[in-house]
Amino acid sequence: METAAEENTEQSQDKKVITRPEMEIGRYQWMYRSSRLHQYHHVPALRGKVSPLGIPGCFECCIKCLGGVPYASLVATILCFSGVALFCGCGHVALAGTISILEQHFSTNATDHAMLTEVIKLMQYVIYGIASFFFLYGIILLAEGFYTTSAVKELHGEFKTTICGRCISGMFVFLTYVLGVAWLGVFGFSAVPVFMFYNMWSTCEAIRSLPANMTVSADQICVDIRQYGIISWNAVPGRACGSVLASMCRTSEFDLSYHLFIVACAGAGATVIALLIYMMATTYNYAVLKFKSREDCCTKF
Repeated sequence: METAAEENTEQSQDKKVITRPEMEIGRYQWMYRSSRLHQYHHVPALRGKVSPLGIPGCFECCIKCLGGVPYASLVATILCFSGVALFCGCGHVALAGTISILEQHFSTNATDHAMLTEVIKLMQYVIYGIASFFFLYGIILLAEGFYTTSAVKELHGEFKTTICGRCISGMFVFLTYVLGVAWLGVFGFSAVPVFMFYNMWSTCEAIRSLPANMTVSADQICVDIRQYGIISWNAVPGRACGSVLASMCRTSEFDLSYHLFIVACAGAGATVIALLIYMMATTYNYAVLKFKSREDCCTKF
């Protein structure tokens, strides 16, 4: 009896108590024998611009790319292209209309305004050159803005620049200043035909609104184009008076040329503003590049 009791006690001690969670795990392993128990690892918190997997996400990459966009140079490029296009396109058509008005109403002899005609044709060819040059120069300045902005903000690793790169940036700063001063002169020059056409238009308005009881007749109100110095004093007739002047102001060439000269002057002003923005952007980037290059040299030594 004692031996049987001892055997029952040993068998009860050998039996293992199985809890319910262990039963669930055993059933899971029996159903999915090839699977392993899940091991949970600590996920690092999101810090800075790195995702939980250690790889930059799409949003972080977009923010980084947008941070390297030179917005000042981009706005200046759009404004420069728009201003140059308005100045060149409207100025070219307005100059052609000016020759037509001059030949029909102020100088019937071609020899009297031959020099002016040659100058206007030369200016039209210069307009072609200006449009081509500023198209290329705007693209180059935009590319230089991308380069300097990326270098200043250190978007592609540590700061790296060369003496050649800083010299190119300084050259663009100098060239932009020169072009800005030159376009100030172009803007002032483009206001001259606007002033001339405005005087003729105001004279025509005076003829139209002339009271009936005025002692001065309409034929005594004239516009003498020779006083502006664009044709010689020997040109015939050289001026337009009364009904001839009023009919000239009603022509489509006069109205179109007058408004196109205004738009061309506005385009020249927009180009001046664009070059001023270029000046500020390139000067700032060049100064920062120069300062950071000196700081980098000091840290090395």
